[in-house]
Amino acid sequence: AATAPRIPSTRLALHHFDTAYSLHLKELWPSVRVGLLCEQKYGALLNNFSAPDHVIEELELLNATDFVFKALQKAQQSQQGAETSPLPFSASINPKIKCYTFPRGDITRFHPARPDTLGLLGYYLMDAASLLPVLALDVHQDDLVLDLCAAPGGKTLALLQTGLCISGGHLAANDVSVSRTKRLHQILHNYVPKEVRETLSVTSYDGRDWKDMEGSTFNKVLVDVPCTTDRHSAMEEENNIFHKRRTKERQMLPMLQLQLLMAGILATKPGGEVVYSTCSLSPLQNECVIERAVEIAETEFNINIHVVDLSHFRTLFQDTFSFFSDCRLGELVLPHLTANFGPMYFCKLRRM
Repeated sequence: AATAPRIPSTRLALHHFDTAYSLHLKELWPSVRVGLLCEQKYGALLNNFSAPDHVIEELELLNATDFVFKALQKAQQSQQGAETSPLPFSASINPKIKCYTFPRGDITRFHPARPDTLGLLGYYLMDAASLLPVLALDVHQDDLVLDLCAAPGGKTLALLQTGLCISGGHLAANDVSVSRTKRLHQILHNYVPKEVRETLSVTSYDGRDWKDMEGSTFNKVLVDVPCTTDRHSAMEEENNIFHKRRTKERQMLPMLQLQLLMAGILATKPGGEVVYSTCSLSPLQNECVIERAVEIAETEFNINIHVVDLSHFRTLFQDTFSFFSDCRLGELVLPHLTANFGPMYFCKLRRM
């Protein structure tokens, strides 16, 4: 008997998204869907370890601007003009993280970065929305920081731009996948000087087991979990989680995400902070995971978790990104044709 033709994973993904996200995003979904199916927009994360002056000059000649600096500038101007006491809007945004983007509606592509005299590349191309979880973590130079699911390494590289490993802080970067950890090592080699690389600890443990190794150790933890990677799933057949053979794995994602977030919470010192992030639009992988983790921390570990309000990110970065205004917890960047970054969900938790 003839076998039925295999339905492409991308089509299965889109069918799933149409059903789930039209309910969640309502009238916004058609516009978000178009964004998902069009070319993604990138930002150029400036590498402070390279010689950045001529790189900045080149990027600015292309009409790209540092969206972080632009947001901080805007916040300062609005505070100067305010009659009431200024909001501490921008105090938690680290100006050492610099990322250049093209204006809304401009779909120019960045050239690949070139190495400097030491062989280090001047910038790293990534979805600029991926920097928001790193900015939300608000890393200080003397912090002990854990990046629990670090590969392929863009967020790890962004964390290092804060000067973390030069001034008494420490970064532990972990990823369960050995092959993805190799990619992380490659990025570190291309962007970070040897003396800084040697201060990092890079490991390939199952992140869910971290609490058994180094509990209550870190000031800041980034938990950027595996997810349905909605943009990839809608566009690429290769390594697509909507492949029929990966149905069980996909259904188990919220449980894996919850376990990783719990490990992140338990790795944090009292008073420390965790940022949870995904590149999915799914509330089951986003707000629901947060709600369940807060509940489990309380009932099973007697840990009180405070969800930090990040709504000021919407105000600060609205010129660069399109945000979903109805997120119950955390913030969500929506793909949009004029600002085709994301999806990127991020939520900040404080262990009391």
